[in-house]
Amino acid sequence: MLHEIIIAGFGGQGVMSMGQLIAYSGMLEDKHVSWLPSYGPEQRGGTANASVIVSDEPVGSPVISRPTAAIVLNKPSFEKFEPMIRPGGVLIVNSSLIDSKSIRDDITIIEVPASELANELGESRVANSIILGVFIALTKAVSEESVIESLKKVLPERRHNLIPVNQAALEKGAELVVQ
Repeated sequence: MLHEIIIAGFGGQGVMSMGQLIAYSGMLEDKHVSWLPSYGPEQRGGTANASVIVSDEPVGSPVISRPTAAIVLNKPSFEKFEPMIRPGGVLIVNSSLIDSKSIRDDITIIEVPASELANELGESRVANSIILGVFIALTKAVSEESVIESLKKVLPERRHNLIPVNQAALEKGAELVVQ
């Protein structure tokens, strides 16, 4: 099992948190992981991406050139990473913020209106957790239980009150895959 994942968007969208959650979850499950963040000088509003690898085998390099999956949260990230996904891979798009459509027929494309769904849950900040729920349900790279446990490490203690709504968001995302 090997998942090479690119998560990309603007700073403040939870790109780094999603990458950390996947990596921590993989560690909890005794998998080999790497997490490599990349962001511009701006923290909020600048471009950001994280490369995450989850594998049953040791990870030789954290650099990903042909991801098995890309999670894109803004249009510049869609344009940059959609062509890089290897055939048979997965593209998960926040369709609330991206109106571009992929014309590739060699990958699985999942469009998620994550921002609208997060607002329905009453917390706009969990759009990334909805998309993460989709990714987990689709790929089985890590378990939802491990992600929920990892939230305690990734979220600062003052934000632990958001764990229940993040769990609801993960479940909402997983439901989209089942449908």
